[in-house]
Amino acid sequence: MNRTDNEKEEHTMPKTGFHAEGAPTPAGPYSHGVVANGFLYTAGFGPQDAANAHAVADNVGDQTRQVLRNIEMVLAVHDLTMADVVKTTVHLADLADFAEFNEAYGEFFSAPYPVRTTVGSQLADILVEIDVVAALPQA
Repeated sequence: MNRTDNEKEEHTMPKTGFHAEGAPTPAGPYSHGVVANGFLYTAGFGPQDAANAHAVADNVGDQTRQVLRNIEMVLAVHDLTMADVVKTTVHLADLADFAEFNEAYGEFFSAPYPVRTTVGSQLADILVEIDVVAALPQA
């Protein structure tokens, strides 16, 4: 059925945004995570360590570990773990760092691994940024 703009029904998907205590403060108007349609979606996290005055390691392996610890804090708000993650998107400042990144990343996941997209991106003074999608338990 085709409708004109005036005839369109307002439809909003139920979603709940939230912030995780202990995770780095967002740098803009966004949530740490959003729950919608049976999934938890996280923001893209960098390697800032909120507990250590936002310190950032100088190598991609340690940055990856901190990013994934930040994501673990967000997942924990809804009693989820990395085992619940079904999709990750990874941004690397330099794709030449892939092997070191991949080794650190592998410390946080086990089979069946989430699907993953890894891309080279221009990042602001960090080496890696990651966001995830996790499945919520079915009621």
